[in-house]
Amino acid sequence: MATPLGGLIRPCGPVIDIGAAERAHERLAEAASEDGSVGDVETAWPALEPVFAASPYLAGLATRAPERLHRLLSRSPEASLADVLKRVEARSTDAEIEATESRLRRLKGDLHLLVALSDLGGVWRLGEVTGALTRFADGVVQAALRVAAHEAHARGRLAVVGEGPEGPIPGLFVIGMGKLGAFELNYSSDIDLIVFYEPDTIPAAGATEPRSVAIRATERVASLLQTRTPEGYVFRVDLRLRPDPASTPSAVPTAEAFGYYESVGQNWERAAFIKARAVAGDIPRGEAFLAELRPFIWRRNLDFAAIADIHSIKRQIHVHKVDDRLTAAGADLKLGRGGIREIEFFVQTQQLILGGRHPALRSARTLEALDALAAAGQVDASDAAELAAAYGTLRGLEHRVQMVDDEQTHRLPTDENGRRRVGALAGYGDLRSFDSDVARVLRGVNKRYGALFAGEEPLSSRHGSLIFTGVDDDAETLQTLTRMGFAVPVRVSGAIRAWHHGRIGPTRTERGRELLTRLAPRLLEAAAATGAPDAAFARFADFFTRLTSGIQVQSLFLAQPALLALVVRIMAFAPRFAVTLARHSGALDALLDPDFFAPIKPPPKLARQLAEADGFEVAMDLARRARREHAFRVAVQVLEGVASAEAAGAAFADLADALIAGLAAAALAEVERTFGPFDGEVAVIALGKCGSREMTAQSDLDLMTLYQPRTADAVSDTAGLSADTYFARFTQRLLAALSVYTAEGGLYEVDLQLRPSGTKGPVAVSLAAFEGYYKADAETWELLALTRARLVWSTSDRFSNVARRAVETALRRPREAPRTGRDVNAMRALMAAERPPSGFWDMKLSDGGLVDIEFAAQHLQLVHAGQGGPLAANTGEALAALLRAGLAAAGPLNALIEAWALQQTLSQLLKIALEDDHDPESEPKALRALLAKAGGARDFRSLKRRLSAVRKRALAASRALIS
Repeated sequence: MATPLGGLIRPCGPVIDIGAAERAHERLAEAASEDGSVGDVETAWPALEPVFAASPYLAGLATRAPERLHRLLSRSPEASLADVLKRVEARSTDAEIEATESRLRRLKGDLHLLVALSDLGGVWRLGEVTGALTRFADGVVQAALRVAAHEAHARGRLAVVGEGPEGPIPGLFVIGMGKLGAFELNYSSDIDLIVFYEPDTIPAAGATEPRSVAIRATERVASLLQTRTPEGYVFRVDLRLRPDPASTPSAVPTAEAFGYYESVGQNWERAAFIKARAVAGDIPRGEAFLAELRPFIWRRNLDFAAIADIHSIKRQIHVHKVDDRLTAAGADLKLGRGGIREIEFFVQTQQLILGGRHPALRSARTLEALDALAAAGQVDASDAAELAAAYGTLRGLEHRVQMVDDEQTHRLPTDENGRRRVGALAGYGDLRSFDSDVARVLRGVNKRYGALFAGEEPLSSRHGSLIFTGVDDDAETLQTLTRMGFAVPVRVSGAIRAWHHGRIGPTRTERGRELLTRLAPRLLEAAAATGAPDAAFARFADFFTRLTSGIQVQSLFLAQPALLALVVRIMAFAPRFAVTLARHSGALDALLDPDFFAPIKPPPKLARQLAEADGFEVAMDLARRARREHAFRVAVQVLEGVASAEAAGAAFADLADALIAGLAAAALAEVERTFGPFDGEVAVIALGKCGSREMTAQSDLDLMTLYQPRTADAVSDTAGLSADTYFARFTQRLLAALSVYTAEGGLYEVDLQLRPSGTKGPVAVSLAAFEGYYKADAETWELLALTRARLVWSTSDRFSNVARRAVETALRRPREAPRTGRDVNAMRALMAAERPPSGFWDMKLSDGGLVDIEFAAQHLQLVHAGQGGPLAANTGEALAALLRAGLAAAGPLNALIEAWALQQTLSQLLKIALEDDHDPESEPKALRALLAKAGGARDFRSLKRRLSAVRKRALAASRALIS
C-alpha cells in the first residue's frame, strides 16, 4: 500500500513567522474539534509548520478547507493527483456548466496544496512537480473547451458536441506552448495557448459560420479559466503567440496559419514551436498540424544570415552592469542575468541551428535537450551538468517565490524578510547562505551563457538589452530605450516588433527580417547619438516603411555604418530630408560617391544630357532625378557644416541654371519638331532668388523669355506661326518641363509674372517690347526686380549679349532719387500690410529681414546706376560693391551686410530642414543647436538675441538709406 503524503513530507526549513504558524494550527485544531477529520495534521505538523509560516497562500488553502488538507495527507501523493485529474475530466452536461466552473477552481486549490507539500517536503522532484501542474492544465483546458462546446450547442450554434478523440468541437484543437507544451509548467504560471481550426470540419449549426464558433469557443475557454470569482481563478491564459496577434482573431484557420509561417514566420516563433504540443480539442488534427509544420521549425539548410538571426535570440540580451547586478536581492530568476531564460536560450538556439539535421536534439524539455546536446558533443559535459543543476535550483526557487502569495512573479524580494520566507521554503535557515548560493548559481549560468557566442556581433546596446522578438514589449528593452533618451519607448519597441512581423515592404521576406535583427540596434544607437532620438527614429521609420523592398538598403547600412549614422543624424535635423528619402530612396546612392563631400560644382554635362535626351518626357524625368540627387548633396553638406550658406545658394542656382538650359534646349527642339524651325532667337532670363544666385532648397523660379525674329515677317517653316505665337509655344513647353509633376515628382514652381505687363502681357516678350516697356512704362517695383535679372540660356552668344545689354540699359537710365525712395517705401509698406511675417523665424518678411535688406540694396543700385554705379544681382555682392564705391555710409551698409549674411545662413538651414510652416522652436534640441552654431551663437537663446539685434540695426539702416 502506498505511503500517505503525511508520512512522507519532511520539514523544509525554519519557522520564520511563529505567529502565522500558530494561527494556522489553531484554525486547523478548531476544525478538527468540530468533525474530527484532521487528526493526522498533528502528525505532520512539524513539516507543515514552516510552510504555513512562510506562505500565507498555502496557509489559506489549508485553513479555509481543512478537509482538503486531511484528504491530501491521508493518501499517497500519486493517488491524490489521480483523484484531482479524474474529477477534472468528469463530463458536464448543459445544466452543470456553472458547477463545472466552480469545481475547476476548487480543484486548482487541491492541486496547488498537493504540489506544494510534495515539492517542499521533498516527496517529488522537479519533473514530477511540473508534470503534475501540466497534466492538470491539460485537463482544465479540455474541460473548459467542453463547457464552451455545450454552451454553443445549447444556443443552436453547434450541431453536435463531440465525445470521441476529435474533442468537443471536431476540427478545433488547442496547442500548448512554452512550459505548458514542454511539461515544464511552473507553480503560478499562465498558460500559452494557440487555437487553430479547420473550418470545413467544425459542425456549425444552421447559418452559423465555423469562424464564429471557433472564436467564441476560444474566448469562452479563456474567460472561464482566468475570470476571478470568490473562489479564485484557474489559470491566466495568453493567446498572443498565435500568428500576428495584433491583426488576427483569437482562433486561426489552419490554412492561414501555414501561409503565415511559410511567408513571415520568424526564428523566435520557430524557437517557440520547439515546445509546442497538442493539449486539448481535436488532438489527432493538432498532432497532424504540428507534423506538417515541422519543416518550418526544423530547417535543414541555414545560411549565415539565418544563423545570425537565431543567435540574436541570445545576443540581444546585454550584459548590463549598472542596475542589474548578480545578487540575490531583487534577482529575476526567469528573465534576469544568469536566470532560467539564459539556460533555455542556450539550449534553444543550438537546437534551431542543429536540430534540422539531428532529430535527436529536438526534445521540447530543456534538461532532455541539454543532455542530448552534451551527448552529441555540442555542449561540454561539465557545462551541461552545471547548467542542469542550476536549472533545477532556479526552477525550485521560482516555485517557492510563487508559493508565498500565488503571484506570477519570478523575482526574489529585495527586502530581507521577504527573502527569508523564500529561503525558508528552500530549506535555508541563514539568509547570508541563501543569498550567497543564489548569486553563485546566477554567476555560473551567466558565465557559460555569455561564452556561447563570444566574439560575435553584439546586437544589444551599451545602454542595455534590445529585444524585439515575441509578442510583448520586453521590460528591459523599454528601460534601455529610456536610457537612450526615447520619450515613448513603447512606441519605438512596438514599431520594430511590427516590422519583424513582416508588415512592411523591407521585412516581407525572411532575409529582410534577418537583416533587420542586425540593423535595429545600430539604428537606435545612431538615433540616440543625434540628441533627438524620437524625431530621428520617427523620420527614419517613415522612410523605412515606405520602401517596397529593403534588402539592399539594409545591407547598405550594415556595410556602411557611417552612412547610417549620417542619414539618421540628418533626419533628426531635417524633416524635409526624411520626406525626400521616404519618397525617393535612390537618393542614398549619391552618398556612396567618394566625392560627395567635395566642393560643390554644377552637375557636369547635365544641360547637354537634357538637351540630347531621347524625347521630351525623358528629359523631364532625367531633370527631376538630377535635381533631387544634387539638391540632396547640397542639403547634406549644409547640414553637416561642410558648405556655407553662400556656397549653397550658388550651388542651388548652378543646378537651376543647368536644368533651365537643358530643358530650354529640349523645349525648343520639341517646338521645332512640331511646328518647324523659326528664323529668330530666344533667351531665358532668371530673376528673383535664382537671378541673384541666392536660392534655397525651397526656392521657386522667376523667369522671363525674350525673343527676337531676324525679320519682321518671319514665320515658322511648317505651321506658319508668327514669332509671338511660336515663342509662346516655346515658353509654355519650358514652363511645363520645369513645373509639371511626372512619375519622378516635381521640379520647381515657376512664376512668369515679373515679365513686362505681368499676367496681362504675352508669356514670351519680344526684345523690342521689353526695351519699350522698361523705357516708358515700367514701375519702380519692376525695376527693383530687374536688378536681379541674370541671363541663363540663349540660342546664341550674340543674342545673350544683346539681352544683357537690354537689361543693363533699362537699369542705367537716370532715376530721381527722392521719387524712387518714396516708391520703395510705399511698396514696402504695402507688402507689410498684405504679407505680414509668419513669425519670428520668417527671415524674409520680418522687420529688418531679407526683404528690407534687398530693397535697400536695390534702391541704391537704381539711384546710382545712371551715374555708373555698380550693378550686381546678388544682394551681398551689391552691398559690398556699394561700400567699396563709397555710395552710402559705411555704418548702415555694414549693418545690412551682417544682417544679410546671418539671415541667409539661417534661411538656408531652415529651408533645407523644415517645411515653411514649421517653427524651429518646436523642433529637437539638436536642430536648434545646429542653427546656433551656424549663426555664430553660443546657444539657441543667444542666437535669438543676436538675430533680434542685427534685424533692429538692419531696419534702421534700411530706413536711413531709402529716402
